[in-house]
Amino acid sequence: MAFDNLLVTGGCGFIGSNFIRTLLEKAGFAGRVVNVDKLTYAGNPENLSDLEKRFPGRYVFLREDICGLERMDAIFTEYGIDAVCHFAAESHVDRSIKRPAEFIFTNIVGTFNLLEAARNHAEGFRLFHHVSTDEVYGSLGKEGLFTETTPYKPNSPYSASKASSDHLVRAYFKTYGLPVTISNCSNNYGPWQFPEKLIPLITLNALEGKPLPVYGDGRNVRDWLYVEDHCEAIWTIMNKGRRGETYNIGGNSEEENIAVVHGICDILDEIRPRSGAGPRRELITFVKDRPGHDWRYAIDSSKLQSELGWAPRESFRTGLRKTIRWYLENSQWVSRVQSGEYLKWIDEHYGSGGK
Repeated sequence: MAFDNLLVTGGCGFIGSNFIRTLLEKAGFAGRVVNVDKLTYAGNPENLSDLEKRFPGRYVFLREDICGLERMDAIFTEYGIDAVCHFAAESHVDRSIKRPAEFIFTNIVGTFNLLEAARNHAEGFRLFHHVSTDEVYGSLGKEGLFTETTPYKPNSPYSASKASSDHLVRAYFKTYGLPVTISNCSNNYGPWQFPEKLIPLITLNALEGKPLPVYGDGRNVRDWLYVEDHCEAIWTIMNKGRRGETYNIGGNSEEENIAVVHGICDILDEIRPRSGAGPRRELITFVKDRPGHDWRYAIDSSKLQSELGWAPRESFRTGLRKTIRWYLENSQWVSRVQSGEYLKWIDEHYGSGGK
């Protein structure tokens, strides 16, 4: 299916910026990408600062808040939006525990506003793709996998807000006939990820010889998905997926958190050993577990693979090595994010808000 004017929300974030690069650099997308991002702490337009010159007329960035319905409606009109890929969300569990109201407002009300804007422009509108998470399903024991029919059982304000937005998207398909698809993915990692997340946090701390914090006993299990694989899966769903359907996206890479940390330490010890110091595993520090910490996530993505022919290209080992090398080779980006210098750049180029 061809899209002419694709609205990507949250396109300056980790997954969104990788998705936009996938569209313009690899996927052969011939239309226009309109990137709407509020630029909260994890939104960094520097991630995509080269695209306007490289793809003139085909990449537009707007600093906007999806919670403003009138402005979203105007953007649909002004740019002839015929499809949406909706990434924009407050997304960190720890932050949702401390400030749940922000998650409710952005993740639920923001999604509702976008759905309303799409419904207001139903003629010629082709697809609303909603990007969600496996955390809506709750927690698994030692056995089993999340499937598309697993009952929702969210355990944090973040996952509850995402579950709510999933239900809204599905309801707009059933009630109004809005063409939608939904994807629920496992833990992403790769280039451009904000340093508060596990893999970049451990990588950067280990490089600096700082403690490596691990929740509880480190035995919590996640399925890890390389972000470029995730982006290709989303694009496959948008072009080939059945409307009204949900597709799980997983990396077939279950790992205990402590094994992830060990892997990062070992790769760094190999490619950038510490002079006069012991192995980086010695930096591991176990800290108090966070409230409601889900024990295990594991995704069954066989529906996506059998129906649409997608499969991840990267194993966790190859993807982790690529990710670590990216952070080593992009120390300037890391420095600007860690110091907050990128926030000054945002204010200089876009002001403190608005278009």
